[in-house]
Amino acid sequence: MDYNSNREKLILPEYGRNIQNMVNHCIAIEDKEERNRAARAIIDVMGNMYPYLRDIPDFRHKLWDHLAIMSDFKLDIDSPYELPSQEKLQEPPKKVPYSNGRIKYRHYGRTMELLIDKAVEYEEGDEKKILIALLANHMKKCYLVWNKDAVEDDKIVLDMEELSKGAIQMKDEYTLSESKTLLYRKNNNNNNNNNNKRRYNNNQKGYFKKK
Repeated sequence: MDYNSNREKLILPEYGRNIQNMVNHCIAIEDKEERNRAARAIIDVMGNMYPYLRDIPDFRHKLWDHLAIMSDFKLDIDSPYELPSQEKLQEPPKKVPYSNGRIKYRHYGRTMELLIDKAVEYEEGDEKKILIALLANHMKKCYLVWNKDAVEDDKIVLDMEELSKGAIQMKDEYTLSESKTLLYRKNNNNNNNNNNKRRYNNNQKGYFKKK
């Protein structure tokens, strides 16, 4: 019997062996005009296999690229698009530039450090004071997520001073929100989110019908 394991390995298995046989036949056609017609017919068959992808931009461009790949770049046709080169496809992907910056306090996060740096650059005035107060209260909320018992305001003030490299001195002119208030807001938001999820699930089940 003719087992698939004994056959030539498919280059793009998602299109199946019949499409690969069509491509192989297209390569063997000597007349270029006839070869172009066969290539367009193969593209139409490939597109019909995935009709739900037709609205995706450059969908047909991808099909022509796949046709070139399945032909092992041996198909000499007049493609409506610039075909990829084998060397280009074999290039290794570019390295993603990950940030290696060390986070001082992970419970505050890197974004908080960047916001504090930005606050330091603000000119002295009411706007800067409001921004510092908002950041300090958010730091306290982040700390309470990590340690739900409590946190002293002095701890937040010292952390703000440390993260700003001494540029922000809160002293006694800032009053932070109470821990229970911040926790209540957090829990209240969670309850609202849960209620919204329940309403959505109940609507999906048909519990609530429009009159």
